[in-house]
Amino acid sequence: MKAALPAVLAVLFRTCAAAFAGPAGVLVDYSDMKSAYIGSAHVTVWLPAGYAAGKGRYAVLYMQDGQNLFDLAPARSTAPGGKVWGVDTAIAALAGRLKPVIVVAVDHMGSERARQYVPQAVFARLPEATRKLLVSQYGGVPFSDDYLRFLVKELKPFVDRTYRTEPERGSTFVMGSSMGGLISLYALTEYPGVFGGAACLSTHWPLTLPAAAAQERDILPAFEDDLREKLAAGHRIWFDRGSAGLDASYKPYQQRIDALLVSMGWRPGVDFVSKTYPDAGHDENAWRARLAEPLLFLLSNDGEQSQADEWGKS
Repeated sequence: MKAALPAVLAVLFRTCAAAFAGPAGVLVDYSDMKSAYIGSAHVTVWLPAGYAAGKGRYAVLYMQDGQNLFDLAPARSTAPGGKVWGVDTAIAALAGRLKPVIVVAVDHMGSERARQYVPQAVFARLPEATRKLLVSQYGGVPFSDDYLRFLVKELKPFVDRTYRTEPERGSTFVMGSSMGGLISLYALTEYPGVFGGAACLSTHWPLTLPAAAAQERDILPAFEDDLREKLAAGHRIWFDRGSAGLDASYKPYQQRIDALLVSMGWRPGVDFVSKTYPDAGHDENAWRARLAEPLLFLLSNDGEQSQADEWGKS
């Protein structure tokens, strides 16, 4: 339900399709944000309760699959059963434990989601036969480089102009699940000066379904080579997966990626986390259930890092 908005948000409301207020904050909806790179995008900005009345600045979390994230807007969900992550509710429940944060969510582009999210540089490293197979399944080549240009060159400057943000790398993060996890990691490797950390839930390393052994043989080295070349120290990454359903197939991929990071000097539980959730599957309910942990890893206030030792054992 559309609610009355504070005066400071009224101007924003006039420039967007809708704004919704609730106990956990306000959603400001830009349903047709024009882009020189991807045509247009549907962007939703979540502002926590108290934003309008304050003067402080906020970290920013950029998230993928914006349709499926907020309890304030469940009707927009494209997930089976209309499930959502409940990001707004989760952050509100962690008030005082997290840095003040704004969430900027970008919708996936429907049938072009795979092309939008598959890392283009990794795709280019694959053998020709594997690339042809993926193109036939995706309906074309990936355009994730242009999507990231939209995020970094158009969307982030707009957000930093429009809202009270802390624009520095140390306060700018990215998060997603499945292929949204892939593009979130890719954002970190392609723009290490922009993003300080990424959370990649149920990362879909196989790139396609089903993933044959030959594809695993080809795909993993492409990811490893790209990360070895581009992943910069001084960042933080959260990886996780369930042990059930599609997530169960990620184990050999994630183990290799974890080993690579360790070989590069990344410290488990400190610089990165790789955690398995027993019996968790591959859906919004599973990501909702564990969302507090990646939020705390990326955004916790001083004193919350006592969990690092426990994360390091996961």
